[in-house]
Amino acid sequence: MIRIVKMTFAPEKVATFLQNFHASKSDIRSFKGCLHLELLQDQHTPNIFFTYSFWESEDHLNHYRESPLFKAIWSKTKILFIAKPEAWSVERQVMLD
Repeated sequence: MIRIVKMTFAPEKVATFLQNFHASKSDIRSFKGCLHLELLQDQHTPNIFFTYSFWESEDHLNHYRESPLFKAIWSKTKILFIAKPEAWSVERQVMLD
């Protein structure tokens, strides 16, 4: 399962978000069921970011979202937003060759 989350931050809060993300990315990547985690930044609107993560299953993602780790990270992240985050859970339909 692939999870994509779009986050729009106040421009002056981007540095804080990046510092927090880099401090916690190893913990997220090592969480049971997380297979991959990337952070992407919009090329034209630099205060918009996306997390792109692969999970073994929706249950693994939900376990992470209910964990103390997620709650600690999210409490630091949500106060930096200027727009409501958006999230999608998707499945790959065609593999790249």
